[in-house]
Amino acid sequence: MGTGFVISTATQASGWTWAQTTALIVPVIALVGVYVTYALNQRALRRERRSKTFAEALTAVEEYLEMPYRIRRRPSSPDIRRELTDEASSLLARMAFHHAWLQIEASAVAEPYAALVAAARSEAGVHMSEAWQQPPIDTDSGMNLGVAYPRDRSNAARTLCIQAMRRNL
Repeated sequence: MGTGFVISTATQASGWTWAQTTALIVPVIALVGVYVTYALNQRALRRERRSKTFAEALTAVEEYLEMPYRIRRRPSSPDIRRELTDEASSLLARMAFHHAWLQIEASAVAEPYAALVAAARSEAGVHMSEAWQQPPIDTDSGMNLGVAYPRDRSNAARTLCIQAMRRNL
């Protein structure tokens, strides 16, 4: 006859049983599962926060690039002129904030973002100067400017920045 093994919950010579082993392993596996789930959730939250911050940084640049249109479509009012210049200054501060944040939190994205900001400032700055030289629009038909301000450098820099952001996520 062959030799057979009997697994029993009876106390073995060492005093340790299979039931005790199982009672120890099951909670350890459960704790590992909880930890892995927590770690994955935290990673997803960090990625979501970073994505949102990247989007906010890009939005600040886009709003800055839109300033020539806002200036061109301004009504004739000293209060509006002050409001528009304050908004342009605020956008510059937001872009500087986002650049600093990127230098700290996502250094691989900081340089492409700085290039985007530089291109936007260069292009929009010229367009804003031109827009301030135009008389305020006082008719509804004048609101359609007809021709877009060229943004080739900004568009190219935005593409490179978005690529860097995707790699960083």
